[in-house]
Amino acid sequence: MRNVRLYRYVGPEEIRERLAQTGAQGAEITTYAELVVWLRDAGQQPDASGLVVLTFIIDAAGVLWVADRHTEHVACAGGQPVRSAGELFLAKERDSWEVAAVSNQSTGYCPEPDSWPWVVVALVQLPLSFAAPQNEHEAANGFAFACIFRRCPRCRQINIVKDGVCICALCGEELPPTWNVDAD
Repeated sequence: MRNVRLYRYVGPEEIRERLAQTGAQGAEITTYAELVVWLRDAGQQPDASGLVVLTFIIDAAGVLWVADRHTEHVACAGGQPVRSAGELFLAKERDSWEVAAVSNQSTGYCPEPDSWPWVVVALVQLPLSFAAPQNEHEAANGFAFACIFRRCPRCRQINIVKDGVCICALCGEELPPTWNVDAD
């Protein structure tokens, strides 16, 4: 795979510390049956648009972990580095679940759109079907909504680049053209 990066947690330390005390973690999902059981046991219900939205991470081994949408990614990952992270949108079609969309929206890990192949591997291993890309952008990386993260070199704020504008939303500094969120 092109992207072999492991993303470390780069969000606020107080969130990591608070979650470390609770021992909260997502559910490891290695089969479709495990996903169905988890959805039922966790009381996940479709929203007004008919979707169940989950927090997800792909761990270092390429395994899918899920948690309620309101769960921090660092909690879902048990504080560990991830291959990808974001939101998973599930739709129930007849008697089975399928993936309607996936995003890499995780300001705690800030994964690149290049992390998409790890998501594909995890979904195919279950197996869990997912929709074909709807446009050229989705076909390039698979995410229905792909976030581009950059850290400002001046104020250190993490930014989501919108509409190709690489300017820090906090201080106005120009953002670098390549991923730099975890520069250590």
